Amino acid sequence: MIRIGNASGFYGDRFDAVREMLTGGELDVLTGDYLAELTMLILGRDQLKDPTAGYAKTFLRQMEEGLGLAHERGVRIVANAGGLNPAGLADALRALAARLGLPTRIAHVEGDRLPPRRNALAANAYLGGAGIAACLAAGADVVVTGRVTDAALVTGPAQWHFGWGPEAYDELAGAVVAGHVLECGTQATGGNYAFFRGHDVRRPGFPVAELHADGSSVITKHPGTGGLVDIGTVTAQLLYETAGARYAGPDVTARLDSVRLTQDGPDRVRIEGVRGEAPPPALKVGLSRLGGFRNEVVFVLTGLGIEAKAALVQGQLADALGKNPPAEVRWELARTDRPDADTEETASALLRLVVRDPDPEKVGRTVTGAAIELALASYPGFHVTAPPGKGAPYGVFDTAYVPQGEVPHTAVLPDGTRRELPVPPKTLDLEPVPDPDLPPPLPEGPTRRAPLGRIAGARSGDKGGDANVGVWVRTEEEWRWISHALTVERLQQLLPETADLTVTRHILPNLRALNFTIAGILGEGVASQARFDPQAKALGEWLRSRHLDVPTALLPEAPADALPSDVPEGPR
Repeated sequence: MIRIGNASGFYGDRFDAVREMLTGGELDVLTGDYLAELTMLILGRDQLKDPTAGYAKTFLRQMEEGLGLAHERGVRIVANAGGLNPAGLADALRALAARLGLPTRIAHVEGDRLPPRRNALAANAYLGGAGIAACLAAGADVVVTGRVTDAALVTGPAQWHFGWGPEAYDELAGAVVAGHVLECGTQATGGNYAFFRGHDVRRPGFPVAELHADGSSVITKHPGTGGLVDIGTVTAQLLYETAGARYAGPDVTARLDSVRLTQDGPDRVRIEGVRGEAPPPALKVGLSRLGGFRNEVVFVLTGLGIEAKAALVQGQLADALGKNPPAEVRWELARTDRPDADTEETASALLRLVVRDPDPEKVGRTVTGAAIELALASYPGFHVTAPPGKGAPYGVFDTAYVPQGEVPHTAVLPDGTRRELPVPPKTLDLEPVPDPDLPPPLPEGPTRRAPLGRIAGARSGDKGGDANVGVWVRTEEEWRWISHALTVERLQQLLPETADLTVTRHILPNLRALNFTIAGILGEGVASQARFDPQAKALGEWLRSRHLDVPTALLPEAPADALPSDVPEGPR
């Protein structure tokens, strides 16, 4: 068995987590995930200003204490904090180890960064875990990488520890699933959890995977830490930013429809039965580029006549911007106001103007100046939430695919030796998995109007311009109902923003889960801020809040996770 922990789910996660994980319990390897689509754009902009930058500086600061603690406890550290410059981070770590008087052996993985294309700031292929495994086999105490898959931070140490070959598909797939659960840190231990009420999740501990030679694992956390680990928290994370039954990666394609979860004791969930297939022949490439410039003005509309006030100021701005407005002008009215409100804030709605253009001048003072000039000449009670400002650049994340053989995968070992990793001996084109048979529907009976979240959990996230919403239930009876009730058409009715978009439903019976992918809802991705919730983090919670007819037999009288306002007043 190998114990692999996580201490970071994103660049900016809890700084003290490295120390907490190294001192809180037994570990063999500590991982950290610092990269996301938005992070790559941030690091790209950093490197434009300073060619020696491009890595997660927070990780280097964490290692000022972490290197010594890991050395004392014999824990290896693997992190993708190298970003766009893993060699630079490795050099900085060597200098830090020398200053601290530690014999820490540093290695790094490179090759993911490809020549720029499509005016991209950075083009990075998603590598697998083989380079990490080679560095660990050469005696590295710390391995830093650039853009590897998040799960590779676990598959690499597992390949090294167990000696798995490239065709140990089931074992590798088990490690991928464990890695996916770990990669977002406390999202597996009660963070962002739909059923958080009734649990103390104020400061959840970070997750640990006890991984076995057959690819099975137990997800847990250090003793005495906050949060919880149960089938629900693990299911939620398995659905996060995934789609259908095949979860493809550079090492293996994991079959999520084969995953079996069982509660293995308090704060212990066993994952087993995972099957794997040969990886696809192409690697995903993330392209980060500047998309142009954006600006926004938020008008506060208070009291009566909200719609008329919004129409007035929109017409005035259209006249002020004349015949040459920004390339994109978008208005959104959020009706946060209440009738007969007892505070001014709750009597107010927000009207958001967002503008975009390749020319920063057309979204700068031209827009905000025109808005502020209306201060004494528009609707009664005119004010805005912030003073006028310049336009700011926004980013766009695109994806492309290249053959595995066109991407170098290089392990730079502690002694400086460069080792080129071979491509997988076999690959398999991805094909959709036919929908499995649904369970028999519940017999007809009385229903009651209630929020979907009374029985269903959800978690949502972003992949470029697309979003996914994973929905799961906890009992077989609930599964018999939701698998028939929550169709694509019903989801589009509940979430009208998706009505004109392509929505695909994926069925995962072992998890009692449905996973919906929604194409294009996020425009050009998180950095473009095309939507109120640009990463779709709360899309699942919006869905849970929507009301539909639920069989009365499934509705508990006093659900622990329901607010008083969630409880309907009578049958329908």
